[in-house]
This record gives sequence, structure tokens and C-alpha cells, in this order.
Amino acid sequence: MPTIETFHMPDAGEGLTEADIVTWRVAPGDTVEVNQPLVEIETAKSLVELPCPFDGVVVRLLAQEGDTVEVGVAIAEFDVDPDGEAPADDAPVAQDAVAVEAVVEEPAAAAPAPAPAAPEAPAAPAPAASSPAQDGSGAVLVGYGVKAGSAQRRPRRDGALDPIGGADEASEYPVLAKPPVRKLARELGVDLTTVTPSGPGGLVTREDVEQAAQAMSARSLATYAGDDQPWLESGYSKDGGRSTRVPVRSVRKRTAEAMVKSAFTAPHVTVFHTADVTETMHLVARLKADREFQDVRVTPLLIVAKALLLAVRRHPEINASWDDEAQEIVYKHFVNLGIAASTPRGLLVPNIKDAHRLPLHELAAEIGELTALARENRTPPAALSGGTISITNVGPLGIDTGTPILNPGESAILAFGAIREQPWVHEGEIKVRWVTQLALSFDHRLVDGELGARVLADVGRVMSDPSQGLVWG
Repeated sequence: MPTIETFHMPDAGEGLTEADIVTWRVAPGDTVEVNQPLVEIETAKSLVELPCPFDGVVVRLLAQEGDTVEVGVAIAEFDVDPDGEAPADDAPVAQDAVAVEAVVEEPAAAAPAPAPAAPEAPAAPAPAASSPAQDGSGAVLVGYGVKAGSAQRRPRRDGALDPIGGADEASEYPVLAKPPVRKLARELGVDLTTVTPSGPGGLVTREDVEQAAQAMSARSLATYAGDDQPWLESGYSKDGGRSTRVPVRSVRKRTAEAMVKSAFTAPHVTVFHTADVTETMHLVARLKADREFQDVRVTPLLIVAKALLLAVRRHPEINASWDDEAQEIVYKHFVNLGIAASTPRGLLVPNIKDAHRLPLHELAAEIGELTALARENRTPPAALSGGTISITNVGPLGIDTGTPILNPGESAILAFGAIREQPWVHEGEIKVRWVTQLALSFDHRLVDGELGARVLADVGRVMSDPSQGLVWG
């Protein structure tokens, strides 16, 4: 007899409540092994590849690509004993399971009316497990079925095939679609009554909706000069192409929520400093030529990161957070240094754990790995939590400086602007020097103006004279 195991959506991060199914790596009928890649999900923090938890055969997938699934909801079933043989008296149960799947594939509207039973032939009693009324499985709905060895299983919440708008709004020709498909249609602005169904018995599938949305977008955006822009790919139009609506999901949604919470919770103050970083540029050139640093990427960001770590060592009270619930200031005795990274999915701020312990070479390696993983959408969730202080590097975009918003749970963030050649008074003479602007935003509830200014000034001193780090280190 098959032994069915169910895999539920795990919490892929700290406190996450849901995730989107991005790509299934397996299909029903596939033989799988423990730790084999099973599915790629997108959380509010990152893309995560979940490993297979069982050896066996995939029975069915209970969520489709694109579905948003809450933590704890079943997403796949496996037969972990595919070679087991069912006893003879279990054969009716197996037949009933097949019948259930047949009902799933063929909607009730297409099923012929049952023929009346012959009066001289009493009906054979059906096995107890085959009766939906007895086992509560509701087998006539999509996603339900008989699970061997189980008295009752929780039905799949999103499996029913309902006409659009429910029975009260069903017309003479109701549209059959699953709730996730109807939800997708609402998000994409697709009228299901205009969609040509391709599923069995006139069922509108996810692919039907997506094709209709693509056709609609192609028509509505035909006159828009930027219709090849990637940020419009998941969007739709309601006004003939004059605007495009893109659903807010995953990283963009999480970023927006975090920034709004931070901006309206912590009183932000920003201080600015213009620094001559000519010596930093010379140091970067020397390190690039040093064979000890040939295996890492050396940039001015590396030096400003080290400068900030040295400033935190001199002023450890900047490395703190405000516990509003307990009304306490939490001073951290470690530095998890966040590095803001722009990715195809939005802004991420992964952090380097215990960055204060790293020498310069190891710090360069960590920065390189962190930013590479972020841009490849492979940042592990653990790297996106627990940060204590951060850097946002706006210089590569040609921006001089900015007023960055704090990451929730942190007390300060440093903005590092573009480095430009400018006339500068150096040793009593006007010379062309490399100059940059630094900005430090901090939470004024626990960092006063003097402390913020001292930290920023120390960062500027190390950038102007990197040898100062030897004195403070």
C-alpha cells in the first residue's frame, strides 16, 4: 500500500508567514531523493531553494507556480514506499482514489447522470474510506483525495471549482476556475468571461489567464515607447496603455513596509561631511597591485567599510537599537555590517556577520560574496536579518550624497557618495584632489547630534588618511 507523506511550506526565514512558488524542480511521477532540489520559492527577503525532504515518488503538487502559500500549508505529496504492494482487500480504496482523480480532471458538469440501479441487484457496500460523507475528505473537489492510512485529511483550501462570482452570479454559461486562478485574474485585470478556457470541461487555467493578460498588455502598451522595459513585464493596463499597474509583492513589498515603519517610528537626523580621499584612492591602487589581494575585489567601498568599523570601535554606543516594547536601548557588542545592494528584485541589505573581527582581506572577500549573491538572487535569509549598522553606496550612480532611511532595528546608516576630482586646498595650495561626500543618518532617540558627528568625522579621518586606522586599530 502506498505510504503518503505531505510536505508543508516551511518558514524559510525569521518570522516569515508566506512565500511565492517560483519554480518547481520536480513533477508528479518523478522519483526523488532526500535533499534533491524540490522547489524555488520567493519570500519577502530572498529567493530560496527548498530541498526534498523524502525519498520516493512525487504524487502531486498542491500549489502552482505563482501561488502565494502561507507557512504550514501543504504544497506537495510523496509516496515514500512506491514499491509496496497493496493487499487484496485494499483494492477498492485504490479504485476509489482513481475515481476521485477522475472527478478532479472532469468537472461535474461534464459527467453523465447515474443510471438507476437494477431492482434485483443490490448495490455492493462501498469501502468506508471511499465515502466523502464519512471521511470528510470532500473528494469531489480539486486537490482532495483518499490518503492511505488516514482517517481524515485537511482539504486543500484553494481547490474548489466555482463559477465566477459564486452561485448567485453564475450565468447560463458560468466560468469555471480555481480560486488561485480567479485571484490571478483580478491581479492582472483580466475579465475571465473573455478568456477562452483550455482545461477539461471548460476549466480556465492559469496559462489561459496569463496568455490573456499578455495579449491585453501587448494591445494596451503598443503605443508606449517603453513597452520593452523589464519592470512592466508583470504589469497590466486599465486605461488603454496610458499607465501600467504592477502588483507589489515580495521584496518590494517588504522594503516598502520596512521603510515606512522606520521613517515614521525613528526620528531621523542626517549629518554631512566632505572629505579629501586622495590617500584612499592611492591605497586602493596599491592593494589592487598587491598579490595578497589578487583574489578579491578592492574598491573604495572596502576602505569606507573598514573606516566605519573603526569608528564604531571608538564609539560603540552608535551600534545599538531601540526596543520600543521594553522601552530599552540595546547596545550590541558585535557589528553585523549591512551593505545595500540593488538587485533585479529590489533593494536588499545583506549583512556581514561579526564584521568587526575581520582583517581587511577577509572583509573584502565577504563584501564581494555578499553583493554577488544579492545580484544573483541567492542571498540566504539569515544574511538579511540581524544587521546592526549599514552602508549604502550611491557613488557608482554618480550621486554625491543622500539622506538614507534606517533599516529597522538599526541606529545608523552611512551614505557613501561619488568620488570626484575637484580643486581642494591641500598644504596651503589649491590642488586637484579626489573628494567625496559622506552622510550619516541616525536614530535621534538614542544617538544625539554630537555622537553622530563624531562617528562621521572619524570615518572621514580614516578616508583622508588610511594610516590613522593603524593608530585606532
